[in-house]
Amino acid sequence: QLQASGGGLVQAGGSQRLSCAASGGTVDDYSIGWFRQGPGKEREFIAAISWRGSSTYYPDSVKGRFTISRDNAKNTVYLQMNNLKPEDTAVYYCAADLGRHGSWWSARTYDYGYWGQGTQVTVSS
Repeated sequence: QLQASGGGLVQAGGSQRLSCAASGGTVDDYSIGWFRQGPGKEREFIAAISWRGSSTYYPDSVKGRFTISRDNAKNTVYLQMNNLKPEDTAVYYCAADLGRHGSWWSARTYDYGYWGQGTQVTVSS
């Protein structure tokens, strides 16, 4: 399982860094994706990083504000979130891309596995 941590309460305009660590395994064999799920919303893809960390991808909703990175030596993937907005309030999850498609990244939840419990990020206005 991949466990996300580092969430909390932050004011609008602030920053937060989330971590994603593997329990009982390693992350370095997989592309990793970050997702979030706000109240009453579907789970939304927000970032992906290739297994070596050489490639990243973001949707327009977070591009320029969020940065995904990884340290395979520490078996950890990070999500740095800057200029947070109230609409970023959500439970944030990380997951491993199972590689069952033709690209190095995917925005589809069903292409990912090893989901763990997410971490809540609440942005106050």
